[in-house]
Amino acid sequence: MTNLILIGMPGAGKSTVGVILAKALKKTFIDTDIVVQEDAGRLLQDIIDTEGPRAFLEIEESTILSRHFSNAVIATGGSVVFSTRAMEHLKSGGVVIYLKISFEEMEKRLRNITTRGIVLVAGQGLREMYNERVPLYGKYADRIIDCSDKDFEAVVAKVIAGLPGT
Repeated sequence: MTNLILIGMPGAGKSTVGVILAKALKKTFIDTDIVVQEDAGRLLQDIIDTEGPRAFLEIEESTILSRHFSNAVIATGGSVVFSTRAMEHLKSGGVVIYLKISFEEMEKRLRNITTRGIVLVAGQGLREMYNERVPLYGKYADRIIDCSDKDFEAVVAKVIAGLPGT
């Protein structure tokens, strides 16, 4: 199991923690949101706005299934847990770590909801999105790290402390 796969809500710190973690562990850092954007040649929000959330999820799934990562820290998009196939693919090559934050913490951290590329179905608010995703993150997680009110270095230290051989 060479990969560390970070899952969690938008604003949980997956990308920031991922970069620091990759440096500390001498692993490659991959942000699947960036990979999706590069493959599509468009911003995430543009895909969601023009093709809709369902099409975005299909693109995200297909992008992840087309890659085989090795010795990497992978920061996933918050919506990746909607794809069983993508999660099984990621999980087969590593340990899935859920960076958990409270709803209030997520709300505090999110500043750019309309441009960030957050998958919300028509009429869905942040609270409904949060409640829908929490059980999915728990379902796929091998480890859960509580990140509310913690700085990124403390989160990285907790992740590393829980790794085999540390």
